Amino acid sequence: MKETVIRYLPLFLNDLTEAVSYIRDTLQNDKSADDLVNAVEEAIINRSNNPTAFEQYHSSKKREYPYYRIYVKNFIVYYVVIPDEPQIMEIRRFLYNRRNQIAFL
Repeated sequence: MKETVIRYLPLFLNDLTEAVSYIRDTLQNDKSADDLVNAVEEAIINRSNNPTAFEQYHSSKKREYPYYRIYVKNFIVYYVVIPDEPQIMEIRRFLYNRRNQIAFL
């Protein structure tokens, strides 16, 4: 199995921060906000063991690297795998699953 480095783009971190802030501040639910962060972290780490073993996200846009998805609660983590040495699992977006995904990718 190839070694995989996880790299987070600022856009992903901003998406996650917005979602957690909404849950914590607007919904007044600290536990749910913490649970979401923990679930996202766990899902990404688990997926990094074999990040390309899952179905690619089919996009109408031509991309250098195909997107993959991880479903976490009501959200979707989007990432690509860059085949460097070591390979890089680049975490790009964190979107609410009922948003228009195409508009944000």
